[in-house]
Amino acid sequence: MMVSGEIMEHELKSSPEFFQPTIEGRKRHELRRNDDRKFQVGDIVVLREFDHGTKSYTGRTVRARISYITSREYPCALSPEALGENYCILSLDILES
Repeated sequence: MMVSGEIMEHELKSSPEFFQPTIEGRKRHELRRNDDRKFQVGDIVVLREFDHGTKSYTGRTVRARISYITSREYPCALSPEALGENYCILSLDILES
């Protein structure tokens, strides 16, 4: 996929069980809704760890660049129905945590 237009920064909540493997480098993707924002390759994602028990941010963040987007428009399988219409998978390159 090509980068088109202006690079955007997207701030997103991340639950501790997903945030920790991301900062450890074991999880390099995000499954996200794509009907409320327009993700593009090259955009920056700022993941903010959010504790749902306390309903507050922990203060930990990680910045990553979107390197690839899998969606119904750009499927990862032979069938475009393999991923829901309103979802995408963002492949991430961690920049800083």
